[in-house]
Amino acid sequence: MSYREIGIHRAADIRLARRLGGMRVCFLFNHDQIHQIAHSLPTALALAESGIDAEIIVATTNALLTQEVQRLIPRAAAPNLKLVQLSVTNKLTRALSDTLDWIIPARKILVYRDNLDFFRSLDVLVVAEKTSLVLKSRYGLDRLKIVHTRHGAGDRAIGFDRASASFDHVLVSGPKIAERLIEDAGVSPDRISIVGYPKFDLHEDETPPVLFGNGKPTVLYNPHPSPHLSSWYDCGREVLDWFADQDDYNLIFAPHIMLFQRKFVASVDKWRFAMPGRIDNRYLRAPNIHVDLGSRASTTMAYTTMADIYIGDVSSQVYEFLRYPRPCVFINAFGVEFEGDPNYAHWTAGPVIEDVAHLDAALHTAITRHESYYRPIQEKLFAERFSLTDEPSSRRAARAIAHVGGMELPSDINSSQRLVG
Repeated sequence: MSYREIGIHRAADIRLARRLGGMRVCFLFNHDQIHQIAHSLPTALALAESGIDAEIIVATTNALLTQEVQRLIPRAAAPNLKLVQLSVTNKLTRALSDTLDWIIPARKILVYRDNLDFFRSLDVLVVAEKTSLVLKSRYGLDRLKIVHTRHGAGDRAIGFDRASASFDHVLVSGPKIAERLIEDAGVSPDRISIVGYPKFDLHEDETPPVLFGNGKPTVLYNPHPSPHLSSWYDCGREVLDWFADQDDYNLIFAPHIMLFQRKFVASVDKWRFAMPGRIDNRYLRAPNIHVDLGSRASTTMAYTTMADIYIGDVSSQVYEFLRYPRPCVFINAFGVEFEGDPNYAHWTAGPVIEDVAHLDAALHTAITRHESYYRPIQEKLFAERFSLTDEPSSRRAARAIAHVGGMELPSDINSSQRLVG
């Protein structure tokens, strides 16, 4: 039976058809865009294909997410894997969502209220972000175990705030992430499992596209959306101008997929708003510039794999780029005192500039000093944030989730490496 034949179930049907015995595990994707799917869908597949006595549900909250999940699921998916698309059904909830969603992600919070019966039917809920904690803090679903997979291996402080300690379990990519969760967020070590990076499993065999055929180095510019951290709002267009006016490099402008999602961008860790604006036709027409404001390719590591050089600010995608060490340049758009700050540890992987006028010199430094100076730093940063073993990360994560639910994976799956607790 193929996954496409199984189709999309209604939340009510799944709730009423609860299995006798075995646990019910749901992987929830609740976002405006598809970029979080790759961080935990491989684990859902590994768990479903393991033969474990459990019902595995993948829940989405809009058609875009549903379509991407359907596209990624192989045709030979396990028959105990079900897909449900949740919606806001209450008239007041829908009105609030329609009114507020153009500026803030109101629907992401409101969808929990309208689907409480569904969430009550679960034993384990696996999520990539923290909005789901409202199920415990507001709606009292204390029996439900919520597992946080995180999304990315970045250094930003928001990834290590106290909310992380409210999860029943946290899956992390490497020892540095675990260390900071324990020290900064107060997460108990026995609630952390180091499992590697399931996203690497999902896109392992994909071939990056060929965008330029001129043999020149290709640079990826990958600004973050957060108004108080991103280089885009202050000097992003200067970066595009610099590349449009020179003939030595190609440029891929592929910002975080959420930068141009809305007319206004709001940051949640520091309440600020900004407008990303529009992309001038000059950049769209430039033969050495490829602009991608949010296609699927910007979520699959296609650009971080194919680029020769990385330019960014605080996006965790730099660590996906560092899987294969290459030159990096970072833009400090706000004059941050970053030296020794763990929230900017990735800025040790290349030169840091505060003015685009210094970009040419920074690129030269990043390239000429890469092998002798920056490569060892990059390799250390990567090793601290990604614990990769011969066993796929998704299987290690599946084992940890099964353990949270009081079960074990069948013995034909290799033993995982639990490094914390």
